[in-house]
Amino acid sequence: MEPARKIIHIDMDAFYASVEQRDNPELRGKPVAVGGSRQRGVVAAASYEARKFGVRSAMPSVTAARKCPNLIFVKPHFDIYRQVSEHIQSVFHEYTDLVEPLSLDEAFLDVTFHKKGKPSATLIAREIKQRIKDEVNLTASAGVSCNKFLAKIASDYRKPDGLFVIPPEEAEAFVEKLEIDKFFGVGKVTAARLHEMGIHFGRDLKKFDRAELIRLFGKAGSYYYDIARGIDNRPVNPNRERKSIGGERTFDRDLYDAKELQHELEVIAEIVWNRVKKKQAMGKTITLKVKYADFEQITRSHTFSGNVIGMEQLYRTGVDLLPYYEAAQKGVRLLGLTLSNLTLPGEGIPVQLTLEF
Repeated sequence: MEPARKIIHIDMDAFYASVEQRDNPELRGKPVAVGGSRQRGVVAAASYEARKFGVRSAMPSVTAARKCPNLIFVKPHFDIYRQVSEHIQSVFHEYTDLVEPLSLDEAFLDVTFHKKGKPSATLIAREIKQRIKDEVNLTASAGVSCNKFLAKIASDYRKPDGLFVIPPEEAEAFVEKLEIDKFFGVGKVTAARLHEMGIHFGRDLKKFDRAELIRLFGKAGSYYYDIARGIDNRPVNPNRERKSIGGERTFDRDLYDAKELQHELEVIAEIVWNRVKKKQAMGKTITLKVKYADFEQITRSHTFSGNVIGMEQLYRTGVDLLPYYEAAQKGVRLLGLTLSNLTLPGEGIPVQLTLEF
């Protein structure tokens, strides 16, 4: 019989904003929004001081400024965020090869079999949190449980700088009392629909059988049936980060001119190709992302029979995919390029000692 899995979810606290406050003492203790400006754009991240006013990521900047008149907007420094993230990821890999990054600021770790460290998943999570604090001077929250769903919920339970454990024997009772809005994998639209059905807590969702939930929600219904009982059999997937490699730029002013757009695409292509080389990746599909001045967003893709062989091919394909007429008519506020359909170097296989919670 296989041992129960030991899963840790690490989530950096207000990552982008915390890095900016770390590097600029004048921002500490103040409401900070990374990205956008008072006139336009979207908030990429908000400090905890800004969140007290209701400022959130993905919020239009003008709305954020209205909610928090003293909000300080700072330009993002993604190269720094990426460097910090890579350092933190290297810490994770000292404990396990089964690391599934969800983004630059969060990841799942399967420490059922560990490579080093303390004799329990909880102590490993505490040690990782302390190392992040000591090595990059930032705080993280950690959740520990027997599956990804519960670990994700646990990491959010005592933010910021929290550590929360949901033991396997307490999982089902914990989920029964959990508000449906806090279920990992249940978005706002689905939560609203569940509320209309009289489902507000896990115990309400648990009353529905699997067939009924599948009829109502399709394949997702089976997932909802399981998580209402604290069940999640999805493995930690170390290849998740590798599905695509891309980059994008939001412009200070709308661009209409073809030559300007091509120049920006060349800059983006160079950035993306450097990331591709760093990952030692190969890919066949190139996708262009365009967001117009009216916020309409489109994507266009081309898949080659063989792998893309260089930055010039990436750039030229982006140029060919660009809708010049629409751009000239509507103006472009954002361009992005992504390489997907990837092939990457193999991952290691963990073999070590079984851990206790």
